[in-house]
Amino acid sequence: MTQKDITFVADFLTEHFNEAPELYNRKGKYFNVERVGQYLKDEDDDLVSPPNTEGNQWFNFLKDSTHLKESPLLFPYYPEKSLHFVKRQMEGVIDQCLQKPADVIGKSVHQAVCMSLYKISQSEDSTPQLFKLPFLWNDKTSNIHYVLFTMLENSISKIHILRRHTDTSRSVSNGILAVEFGNFLNNSINESSGSRCYSCLDAHFYDDETVTVVLKESVQQEGKERVLAQLPLS
Repeated sequence: MTQKDITFVADFLTEHFNEAPELYNRKGKYFNVERVGQYLKDEDDDLVSPPNTEGNQWFNFLKDSTHLKESPLLFPYYPEKSLHFVKRQMEGVIDQCLQKPADVIGKSVHQAVCMSLYKISQSEDSTPQLFKLPFLWNDKTSNIHYVLFTMLENSISKIHILRRHTDTSRSVSNGILAVEFGNFLNNSINESSGSRCYSCLDAHFYDDETVTVVLKESVQQEGKERVLAQLPLS
């Protein structure tokens, strides 16, 4: 170490760890703590060295404002407390704000319909992911909710469309159906059914009448073809 390093450490100890007799009765804290570290301690005790707010523009602004001084919209300031204390206080306020909407929304939600999409063996250790890319769309003109999704493994070349009326008391025709792509892009009827089979990479609604899908060839080879297709919902 250089003499400059030793002097720096000595100055730090002199400034922050002088004996403080006025603190002797405070849970064994006989020394002044480092000014930054005191804010990070996870405890409810007051700061040993609280900040000096004299001349702070924000505090002066609040002090001079009759409307903001007692405003419930401003989070209270605790100059004697650490950041952990303030964090817990803020979390409590946020939880209280969110509790009422959560109760109201939770009581208003109910199951409209239940459909069995697939069954798995109870003996399997881990449940495979068979449900992929759910995309939601709301047709405000006809008041119908749509859900696009694919089922992996057994129906890789199909995309499923689930339709429900926004009024849960009403039903729609073909509540759930599947569109199979297979070999519909074959150039001629002479091509074998398995020569150009496609599976769905992604699917979104383009508008109320059109679905956009990204397809890929299912064959295991380099340079597999990708196709962007627009399908009319009808």
